[in-house]
Order: sequence, then C-alpha cells, then structure tokens
Amino acid sequence: MVRPYAIKGKKRKNREEKHDKEEEVEERDPAKLASIEKPTKEFEGEEEEEGKAGTDELVGIPIAPSDKKANKNGVIFVLEKASLEVAKVGKSFQLLNSDDHANFLRKNNKNPADYRPDIAHQVLLSILDSPVNKAGRLQAVYVRTEKGVLFEVKPHVRIPRTYKRFSGIMLQLLQKLNITAVGKREKLLRVIKNPVTNYFPVNSRKIGFSFSSEKLVKMSKYVDAVGDDVNLVFVVGALAHGKIEPDYIDDYISISGYPLSAAMCIARITEALADKWNIL
Repeated sequence: MVRPYAIKGKKRKNREEKHDKEEEVEERDPAKLASIEKPTKEFEGEEEEEGKAGTDELVGIPIAPSDKKANKNGVIFVLEKASLEVAKVGKSFQLLNSDDHANFLRKNNKNPADYRPDIAHQVLLSILDSPVNKAGRLQAVYVRTEKGVLFEVKPHVRIPRTYKRFSGIMLQLLQKLNITAVGKREKLLRVIKNPVTNYFPVNSRKIGFSFSSEKLVKMSKYVDAVGDDVNLVFVVGALAHGKIEPDYIDDYISISGYPLSAAMCIARITEALADKWNIL
C-alpha cells in the first residue's frame, strides 16, 4: 500500500525540527551563557514591579581621589534621630513629612513638626558634596532614625537633589533594606545592625554637638588640636528641635553662640577639616 505524500512530508519535517532543536541545545553552552550580560534598569525613584525583593538600583558616582593614601585617616559622620518613618497612608506606604501628612499625623496624636525628613536630605547633600568627600577623606556616613533603624550611606553615592526622589529612595530603603548600584552588586545604601560603634575604626574620637554645651569652641582650632593618628567621628542630630544624647560620645562641644541647623553645622565641620588637610 502506498503511503500518502502528506504523511511522509510531515515526518520529514518533524525529523528536521528535531535535528534543529538538538543543534540549538548544543549551542546554548553554559559557559557561553555565563558571559552574556543581563540588561539593567536605571533607578527611577519608584518601586520596581518586577525587581528582586530586597534590592533596588540607584545611580552612583565613583569618586577617584588623586591624593588618597592608605595611611591617611579620614572622617565619619553619624546622623542621630533622623525623622525617617514609613506609614501606610490610604492605600500606599509613604515617608511621613509635616507638609503632606499633617492631618494624618494629628489624627494619630503625633506632632507634625517632628516629622522633617528634609533635614536628613539637606545634611546628606552637605556631606557628600563637600571637598572633604571629593578628596577621598570621608570614610562612611551612618544614619539612625528616631525609631532606632541604622543604615549606612557609601561616600560615592549620589543622593538625588529633589526631595521627592529622595523620599522615594528612603521609602524603598526602609522597606527593602538595601539599594544597589546599577549593573553592580555593591550596596550603596543598606540597613545594618546596631550599635553604630561596631563600625568605628580603632583609635576614634567621637564628638557630639549641642547648642546647650558649655564647651564653646572654634571648629578650626578644635580639629587642628586633634592628632593625625586619630579617626574623627562627628555625631550630629538630624532633628527639628531637641538634642542628642548617645552614650558613646567622648566630647560634647558647641561651635556657635547661636543655634545652627544641622546642615550649617556640617558645613562648618567640613570647612575646618578641609583647612586641616589642605584641601582646596
């Protein structure tokens, strides 16, 4: 009995498809696949719907200082009592602030004046934009919120200029616990375990600032008197009003006869350090 041509052609076609699939499997070598780079997405300040849990992407600008040496000590900044609190407002989680959530805070018996995340934003910009950081002398920045959450900010990260984008980053950081650089596994911002003293280098001097301190000093003279072998740790309050009283402070000082904002305090510190280290 003669076999229909259609059936014979179909078997030949199936045989050819099977042969093509076998060649395709052979071409997908694991070593070759490992060398293919996965596409990355640039951080837009919004939650990624398809991203991995616990990570996000943020553009970072690596700083390559020309005069940084291994034997040079640097400076560490600690921002205490930062007003960075996340709450569910309506159907979404938001970073609480006095402008947008005043009614929500009053309904929950909270003072809207205490919710000032913009202070932490201003202070971080002041630190990361300083010549001290660009010269490579900034070792680390640590931020502890009013609720006791501690996170680290790498010196070469680029914090967004606008508060709206900064708010989005802080929201994702406090929810996902870290933010990574684009195309890299480096964590530019990450939540870490308390206490913050675990991350201080050996032979460090912890200096706190308070307008109520009886020790009024000129910042430039104060840092000049500190030896070059000492690692300086400056602790500044990132709150609207009140003072910080951490138990690890070695020395409390006041650098002005007038109350200063946290950003202004940082500016005076970095200026004095730049003079001490001859950074122009």
